[in-house]
Amino acid sequence: MINVHASLLPQYRGAAPVHRAVMNGDAETGITIMRVVKELDAGPMFAKVTRPIGPDDTSDLVEEALADAGAKLLLTVVGQMAAATAREEPQDDAQATYAPRLTKEEGLVDWSQPATTLHNRVRGLYPWPHAYTYLHKKRLILLRTSANTGSRHGEAGTILEITPDAIRVATGDGELAILDVQPEGKRTMRVHDFVIGHKVAPGDAFSQS
Repeated sequence: MINVHASLLPQYRGAAPVHRAVMNGDAETGITIMRVVKELDAGPMFAKVTRPIGPDDTSDLVEEALADAGAKLLLTVVGQMAAATAREEPQDDAQATYAPRLTKEEGLVDWSQPATTLHNRVRGLYPWPHAYTYLHKKRLILLRTSANTGSRHGEAGTILEITPDAIRVATGDGELAILDVQPEGKRTMRVHDFVIGHKVAPGDAFSQS
């Protein structure tokens, strides 16, 4: 039995390789065709293909691209197996890392973290379970952001500025611009529409509850 695994093994063995790679800010991921063994994703490898991860790519976009690449690579490997030309390469277990299953609790934003870390978490947890925070005791899902690693003026989680297309928030290092949000129980909306319908102003602070 062989398997199409969405990482460059032995990195990211486990259930959520694409999400973990995006959350960690990796610049590259890929597909590995491997033989299935009893140990989790540890079997010998037949072939790999790489795919860059853009700075604003979300997990769903990367997964879609890898699905296409994986299907094509699988056909190649199956053809090689049929022709008895396939070659297997053992994994280096010492280089193995793991990608555990995602949990909803991982989505809670810690504003003391750097802006880049938070941006990677937002796009890595999209489309599930989503990064989220609280504003005025109400849960707010963060769907699209951008990071500015420049200087900030304010406590982490404090809204610094509201522009027509972004809410700029102080983080542990730099600013996070929130672009698209989803209030709990409501539709997805651009920040411009969210601000019109909700009381939010510079100086307000996001929290963890």
